[in-house]
Amino acid sequence: MQQHLEELCQRAAGRSRPLFSRFLNLSEQREAEIAARRAQAEYLLFGGAADCERRMLGVGAEAPQPGDFPITCLKVSRRSARYGEPLEHRAVLGTVMGTGIERELVGDIALIDGDAYVFCVSAMADMLCAALTHVGRTDTDCAVSPPPAAALRQMAPVRIQAASPRVDAVAAHLYRLSRGDMLELIRQGKVQVDDAPVAKPDQLLKPGQVLSVRGHGRARYDGETGVSKKGKLYLELSVYS
Repeated sequence: MQQHLEELCQRAAGRSRPLFSRFLNLSEQREAEIAARRAQAEYLLFGGAADCERRMLGVGAEAPQPGDFPITCLKVSRRSARYGEPLEHRAVLGTVMGTGIERELVGDIALIDGDAYVFCVSAMADMLCAALTHVGRTDTDCAVSPPPAAALRQMAPVRIQAASPRVDAVAAHLYRLSRGDMLELIRQGKVQVDDAPVAKPDQLLKPGQVLSVRGHGRARYDGETGVSKKGKLYLELSVYS
């Protein structure tokens, strides 16, 4: 991915019209920023709405504006609020992936007031709309929509105590897992920081990084806020609901 981003930025640096990547995860976005700076190109990361996590890199001689990005928002709604199961992120993503589309062509999927908003590469919008006539056993309607005005996700503040912001310590405390269980999850590649698998349990979290443990949850590490009387750190996180 790094080489691809480097090549994209080099090609775009002298162009008046920007070039765009596919959707990037958090780790890839950091690589994209490095590549754009090396190429001395102007750039913007945007995913369709201000608080999207999965974003495209737009890069060129001049920074693109949000409206320049080839991103379309789809709204998926249940045909009947009384019948059918409530829409869930996993089910919507599963339906999207069931079309054979590559994950890099789909951005964030947000659930708001019972509806799902799916951000995708504009060229894929018609195909996805035709496929999203049902999610699981629930009949649905799908149409192009403006991005939702509400925040894409709800987050709850949580404070924990730990000796350091090590990934294994923070995740084990946050999700009430034993050290052995935590190490096994890391070994299986189920623990990620900024969407990249954690290789070492003693990796230290940095403020703003997103920690996820498959099957347990996802949280943003916001940093240290003090020290307890016993010498442990107070660590603040924002947990995705």
